[in-house]
Amino acid sequence: GTLFSERTYCTVCKLNVCVSVEAEVYMHLYNSQNIQQIFKQFSCELMNQGILALVTSTGCASASALQSLTDAMHIPHLYIQRNSEGSPRTACQFNPSPGGQRYTLAARPPVRLNDVMLTLVEELRWQKFIVFYDIEYDIRGLQGFLDQTSRQGIDVALQRVDRNISKIFTNLFTTMRTEELNRYRDTLRRAILLLSPHGAHTFIQQAVETNLASKDSHWVFVNEEISDTEILELTHSALGRMTVIRQIFPLWRDSSTRCMRQNHRISSLLCDPQEGYLQNLEVSNLYLYDSVLMLANAFYRKLEDRKWHSMASLNCIKKSTKPWNGGWSMLETIQKGNITGLTGTMDFKDNGSNSHVQFEILGSSFSETFGKDIKRLATWDSVHGLNGSLKESRIENGMQGVTVKVVTLLEDPFVMVAENILGQPKRYKGFSIDVLDALAKILGFKYEIYQVADSKYGTRLPNGSWNGMIGDLINKRADLAVSAITITPERENVVDFSKRYLDYSVGILLRKPEEKINIFSLFAPFDLAVWACIAAAIPVVGVLIFLLNRLQALRSSSQSAPPGQPANGTGSGTLHSAIWIVYGAFVQQGGDGVVGSVALRIVMGSWWLFTLIVCSSYTANLAAYLTVSRMDHAIRSFQDLARQIDVDYGTVRDSAVYDYFRNKGTNPLEQDSTYSELWRTISKNNGMDYSVSSPSEGIRKVPQSC
Repeated sequence: GTLFSERTYCTVCKLNVCVSVEAEVYMHLYNSQNIQQIFKQFSCELMNQGILALVTSTGCASASALQSLTDAMHIPHLYIQRNSEGSPRTACQFNPSPGGQRYTLAARPPVRLNDVMLTLVEELRWQKFIVFYDIEYDIRGLQGFLDQTSRQGIDVALQRVDRNISKIFTNLFTTMRTEELNRYRDTLRRAILLLSPHGAHTFIQQAVETNLASKDSHWVFVNEEISDTEILELTHSALGRMTVIRQIFPLWRDSSTRCMRQNHRISSLLCDPQEGYLQNLEVSNLYLYDSVLMLANAFYRKLEDRKWHSMASLNCIKKSTKPWNGGWSMLETIQKGNITGLTGTMDFKDNGSNSHVQFEILGSSFSETFGKDIKRLATWDSVHGLNGSLKESRIENGMQGVTVKVVTLLEDPFVMVAENILGQPKRYKGFSIDVLDALAKILGFKYEIYQVADSKYGTRLPNGSWNGMIGDLINKRADLAVSAITITPERENVVDFSKRYLDYSVGILLRKPEEKINIFSLFAPFDLAVWACIAAAIPVVGVLIFLLNRLQALRSSSQSAPPGQPANGTGSGTLHSAIWIVYGAFVQQGGDGVVGSVALRIVMGSWWLFTLIVCSSYTANLAAYLTVSRMDHAIRSFQDLARQIDVDYGTVRDSAVYDYFRNKGTNPLEQDSTYSELWRTISKNNGMDYSVSSPSEGIRKVPQSC
């Protein structure tokens, strides 16, 4: 199938040059010799048809086979080395060319990862570390790096990583004793990973899960090709510090060059940064594109100089075939030219290879929390070397005697105005001020503090600038901001924050409800039907006791007893006396007489048990009712707040909470209408109706609201 096909356009000579690199797909390839033979056969077929130059993108073995063929036939050969299954590249070892005339030009720059790694090790001052390399990686590519570190007395260990990474860590625990595992864990504190992105991610995950990685670990991932998504995955999975070295192409982000580069035009799908196609292409494909542009440029200059040669029609199978006469002239034309393409500047003035290469070194700060974005620490190029510093910035030694300008915003209890003596400068107190004083004492600096003019924390304005304390920091009116400010991703993009020392969630501040006196609240624990049943039970039980007393009196009437009185003298012979005894037992106040008969004892015992249960239930329900009534609020969530219309609400203008409601309320993808309703109320009249300018103003306004 077609590996690459692109039409380039020369704006000066109005020449259309269509270059297509094709390769046949062969199945059942058993070894590299078969592959090399196929490439040779395919190249010979192209030479029979007529050829001016050969552009290939293969591995080292196939490139070496093609190099011997193109050197023999004098065909210019632009070679782009491909990675093997995502592993880092190593330099290809080509055979010596007959007569010293090499026709193979390395369009992709030589491997400079060793130089970048050596610079990094020297900057970090590592004296001992381990290098993990992929099973597909050619260890011979590390020879120069190992020689340099050996001369500097650095202890370097090597370990190959097989495809089954989990098995490696399982074998460690089965073959090593505890002391050996502790020494191995100490070795892992400084590690360089020459792996594919997927392999490095799996390796770090296994190290973290098996507790072999620690918070002071430092992982250095080295690979020319790794995407932003893969970098974030590595950073999030790593425990400790993460450093990534990868190749970059600065012209990608240069919008002024766009699609026009010198006298040629780049495909608009590739050169436009907004399209995003460029980031999805492999690095080898980018160099393949620029190699075609390089050939188009050489063809144009050949036509311009009127030194065009006919294409080579060669039969490389016959031993009697002579090389192409115009090969050396074509090679010189390519070597003398240069272009600016997708990969930047390309030329072959440095021993027949393209030397222009630039790397970026990305890293996270020491022991950084998960989810933190990785930042660029420095760049490295083949001309200027390292640009930037990889050392962790330590300010202890550089703050002695320095006066720092501090901006703040009042908010209790973090920053407050202390009692001021007449004529003295304004003094501040609070939790944040105590932290600032402790830092000043430890680091030895002095500070001048002032309140921000607009009384705002800081938010991005429509024109891209910032107000509040963040604006003062960006515009360098202040060196440091101290206040109860919320850390947001937007603010982190423009300023640096210390580690948070207090986390809080967004809450709703409500006025305390007025206590309403209800004289009938004592009846609330029971329902009206329960009270009715209790009121009916008292006379019913009283009548029952009266009847039982009368029956007992008739059976055991005494002649000495006066008429109308029972013989046992309980005093419950009348109906009102019996009801009084039942009521006294209900309120647990006892009775006037003594119950004598068995029937009366059964009835009174059952009544006492009933009153015990009723009174206990009433006491418990009354306590629960009074507690719940004091805690009862109609608004407990944002949903409750959005559904009601009686209570006005707002927040602090230009604060993190204000921006949060704005982003959620104006997001067209937000399915919940709660935040849309909240934002409509909060933003009325640009927030002037309900929102406030400071937290203290909001606290004063809440008791006054309806």
